[in-house]
Amino acid sequence: MVKTPGKSDISTNAAQSSRLTIELGGHRPFLIGIGGCGMSALARLLGEAGLEIRGCDSTPSPVTDALSQAAIAVGFNEDADQLPEDVDVVIASAAIKPDHAMMIEATRRGLMIMSYPEALGVCMRGRTGIAIAGTHGKSTTTAMLGCALTDAKIEPSVIVGATCNQLANGALAENDAAGGYRIGHAKIPVGDWTGRSGVLLAEACEFNRSFHHLRPTVASIGQIEADHLDIYGTLDAVVEAFAEFAQLIASSDDGGKLIIAHDGAHRREVTAGLKCVVETIGFNPAADWVIGYEPTTGQVSIREPDGTQRAWALGMPGEHNAFNSAMAYALGRSVGADGVLMAKSFEAFTGLDRRLQLLGTRDGVRVYDDYGHHPTEIDATLRALAQREDPKKAGGRLICVFQPHQHSRTRFFLDEFATSFEHADIVIVPHIYFVRDSEIEKHRVSSADLVDKLRARGVRAMHLYPFEAIIEQLENLCRPGDLLVVMGAGPVWKIGKGYLDGERG
Repeated sequence: MVKTPGKSDISTNAAQSSRLTIELGGHRPFLIGIGGCGMSALARLLGEAGLEIRGCDSTPSPVTDALSQAAIAVGFNEDADQLPEDVDVVIASAAIKPDHAMMIEATRRGLMIMSYPEALGVCMRGRTGIAIAGTHGKSTTTAMLGCALTDAKIEPSVIVGATCNQLANGALAENDAAGGYRIGHAKIPVGDWTGRSGVLLAEACEFNRSFHHLRPTVASIGQIEADHLDIYGTLDAVVEAFAEFAQLIASSDDGGKLIIAHDGAHRREVTAGLKCVVETIGFNPAADWVIGYEPTTGQVSIREPDGTQRAWALGMPGEHNAFNSAMAYALGRSVGADGVLMAKSFEAFTGLDRRLQLLGTRDGVRVYDDYGHHPTEIDATLRALAQREDPKKAGGRLICVFQPHQHSRTRFFLDEFATSFEHADIVIVPHIYFVRDSEIEKHRVSSADLVDKLRARGVRAMHLYPFEAIIEQLENLCRPGDLLVVMGAGPVWKIGKGYLDGERG
């Protein structure tokens, strides 16, 4: 096995990265909503750059505990008078509204106020920025690439919007360290890009056009589909936003490159007039980077633009994950990473939280948890499970508990959701998770509407609530050989955990 950095090496990485200056506009930032994956990682990145970091969150969590252990002061009182007097810049997470007490106080004082993506964009200046964009697969691709670059000794800094236990030390390392971040070197130490400014790898989220604050050197765009229509209104507006993001990539003279899905990314509209190198990737043999995939074995292959062939056996099932790993490979090669080491890293990669994560087994029932909340994601995940595990071989069934996320998304995609569960034998739908919508929108659609659509297509579906009732139903319904997957971006994971723990309350 290739020797990879252990925890002692990570502290060295942090020490080297702290030499890099981040011109945030202040030296004592205060982060509101510091307990989120992205915000907590940002706090550590800023702290390693020598800034005095403090913040607050609504409730304690393992993330805030870890920040406190790292000497980052975290409070849980969000009243206006808790904003320290010596703060010179405030950074707010996407969940923080302008009417938050501390935001009002910061405005009253005339302090600089930044959003999380604005601050991330500042951090990317002066670094070799790698940004992962697309409607689906951003977190998985970012985590895969972060691990692969670490295993290839590129020493990246990484921010992922989910927990990945392998991220800090690489997938080939024997010691894991839970988190959604990694602090790397100020300079790339090996490979074709040796001596260039250190890598900062992050997701480029299209929600609220957040990715327009980033200035990456290298970027990827996977499939582009209609999503966040409460913000954009139409697919055309979504595509336009991705096109604007692509314009922010560095020019080819500065190493700028975009790797975009050959199919499904509206690439002609997105790539028009770009000054960076543009390469395509996909299963289409006409792509610059050509992917092959064998679903029964998990074997992924890729042909590079120069004809070089590489292959790896991927532990995570599904064509979508094969694509994610291939995209990560292409990006890594584009910043000079060793292809052999990256392929080994992909084979050792075990995934990240809430991305088709195996939670455990109870009485012969395997329980998975997944973050999927878009019709395409649901179909891809259920298809992957059915292909890889094939519960019907042992007389089992695929049972899905899906909690729709956001009423407007459910209404916009009601017909698409109805066609996304063809690989499930039974679907249980709790109430729609209410977030970011008005009370009027809340009354325009319900889980019962989705259940009716599913039943009309011959799917055995039911609407149940609360979560305790669903757990009780699963205890009566599930039998040895079944696969149970709980899906959604809300707290639906509690159902999977509750079922495994034998808890109804």
